[in-house]
Amino acid sequence: MLKANTLIFGGVATLCAPALAADKITAYQSFAGYSGLINTPNASVLDKGMIDIGYNNQLDLRGVKYLDGHNYIFSAGLFDGLEVSGQIASNSMHDNLFYSEGRGQLRDLSFNAKYQLPLIPAEWFSVALGAKDIGGAANNYETYYAVASKELWDFRFSAGYSVSDRLSGQMDGPFAGVEWQPFDWFALQAEHDADAFNAAARVTIPKKWLYDIGTLTFTSRFYSNSDFAEDDTYWGVNFSLPLSPRAAKIQKLEAAPVTATPTAKQTIITDSAPKNSTLQNSSHKQAAYKPVTTLPAQVTKPEHLHNKKQMNNEALSLKRALSNDGFENILVGYNKQNQLVVKFENAVFNQNDLDALGLVLGRVAEHIEDQNTEFYVQLEKYEIPQFHVIGKVSNYNAFLNNNASPDLQVNLGAMSMPAGLSWIGLTSANSPYFKPRVTLSPALTSSHATELGVLDYSLALRADVDIPLWKGAGISLGGQVHVTDSDDFEENAPFKHYREESDFDRAMLYQTFALPWGFYNQTQLGYMKDRYDFMGVRNETGWLSPEGRHKVTADFGYFEYQDYDLTKEYQTLSYQFNWVEQDITLHATAGNFWYEDSGARVESRFWFGDSYLAVYLEDTNVQKVGLAFSIPLSPRKDMAVSKYGQVKGTNAWRHAVSTQIGESHNQLVFNQAYVPAKAVNLDNAWFNQGRMSTQYVYSNLTRLKEVYSQYR
Repeated sequence: MLKANTLIFGGVATLCAPALAADKITAYQSFAGYSGLINTPNASVLDKGMIDIGYNNQLDLRGVKYLDGHNYIFSAGLFDGLEVSGQIASNSMHDNLFYSEGRGQLRDLSFNAKYQLPLIPAEWFSVALGAKDIGGAANNYETYYAVASKELWDFRFSAGYSVSDRLSGQMDGPFAGVEWQPFDWFALQAEHDADAFNAAARVTIPKKWLYDIGTLTFTSRFYSNSDFAEDDTYWGVNFSLPLSPRAAKIQKLEAAPVTATPTAKQTIITDSAPKNSTLQNSSHKQAAYKPVTTLPAQVTKPEHLHNKKQMNNEALSLKRALSNDGFENILVGYNKQNQLVVKFENAVFNQNDLDALGLVLGRVAEHIEDQNTEFYVQLEKYEIPQFHVIGKVSNYNAFLNNNASPDLQVNLGAMSMPAGLSWIGLTSANSPYFKPRVTLSPALTSSHATELGVLDYSLALRADVDIPLWKGAGISLGGQVHVTDSDDFEENAPFKHYREESDFDRAMLYQTFALPWGFYNQTQLGYMKDRYDFMGVRNETGWLSPEGRHKVTADFGYFEYQDYDLTKEYQTLSYQFNWVEQDITLHATAGNFWYEDSGARVESRFWFGDSYLAVYLEDTNVQKVGLAFSIPLSPRKDMAVSKYGQVKGTNAWRHAVSTQIGESHNQLVFNQAYVPAKAVNLDNAWFNQGRMSTQYVYSNLTRLKEVYSQYR
């Protein structure tokens, strides 16, 4: 007890000490599922956009004793100051807990969260509040805590208070710890976890040794005086990396100083923006306004104005360059007023339409020599306008070369065409029609931490084919080939009804329209298989606010069984708020779903580049909470569409894990709040995964330049 008090009082005393220079100490994942030491937390959290995947063999068996078992932990920094994690704890991997082999074993899925309080100066100390094993039916590890930390030299001192009901006494009372990190690759940790003293050592393999992908850390808990431990030592391994490595590498660009004569300086301010702004990437936003543009001295027209022939040659060169880049339906035109129009469709940058815009704008600045030229760039999909950008070549060149903030007018929908245009060529280049596009993706059904096993799964390889036919229309075909199952998804096993089968399951004709006042409509008609064969119709109507901040979607379907005289239908209404400044989209859906359950679903998506982490809540037949992630399974730039078509990976593969709450049990519920997926829909084909907005372009100006620098 004397040692515990000494450590606690020493930790508290350091919080009042003056700040001394020190490098940031690494935030490690503890054995308990939150960032910290071994069993105790500290006040640090994972950085925004970072994920940590960990495993350790110190199993806390219902708070009674420690055994050699399995802990699988997935942690993520959702936004600045907030860290969440999910943990699976189990005695064994495959023992069936309903049989004698699994009698008395534990298999538990828990959710944890920790929030670092803002507004406290970093040179003082940091404070965090957290909870472990939130919600669910069997809260074996329910814990609530507050902790403060202070960094001095190569040390981090932490102290806090926690409440739990564990018989071992872990995290039930005051706790404290100290971390010493003399090198980037090595750290020692010692703690008192309200029950026992523990010590551990951590060795980290540098990121540069792993092709700059992430860091790998090995941990050994080599000492503990706990009376509840079966073994003296336990070990763990963690892999930490950014969810979107490319987004993490894009650095903030500071605006270059502008040199101009006092009489020849022009300042353009769009809307009511502040008078001093700098360019910033999507991970470092400071304000939600359109950029301020400070242009250098007025560009005087050369004596030899561009004649029509020269402009024609430049426009032709631009059109060829865009064709070589793989864009489709390319139209380039110009008029005598130095106005240039470019219309194109993006079939190669399928992760994000913003990349296509960045490359096209860069090509315009590269090929058009007259700096007074005003460009009008329209992005379309199967001839349906998505958004357009208007700007000046001189200004955009200043952005590319000197980091000057560009004055771009961004609007959704179709643009007003300048008069007197002369088009290059008689037709558009690279027609998209009658060229099949094949998208490959995994189809995965899984269960986690059940009585049957830690992980059960059924996996298939899916192929979806989109064949554009005419403006806004096409044929969508789909099917999959079964790859493998775990034992519990085999034909005569408990999860046999949910296994992925080899099937041709979709043949739909779709037609999309862009309607007035921001409305879009898509109707699909044809065959679909979802355990049974159906013929029917689906209709999706979406409305975007003028700047894309709000989106409302009504979706319904009506189908008839092919083998029975019965019908099946669903109706949902969805709302999305695009909180661009924080890289968050908020979603809410209510209605009647495919399996005749009614209710609502809400979700928050935290975007990191073209990937996201999501937290969601469902309330239909039962209440469920879950975590999900979406990642692209394709390169940033796909192969161009040839006359034979295109093969690519999916631009957004999603997987989710959920658990039931609000009940005394945690029974599995498959396909709640479920609507059959559509390979072609408004969100993924026309709305840039729900991110299409004017502010999204303004908030990601750095990406426009970065993509042109990479693919020029």
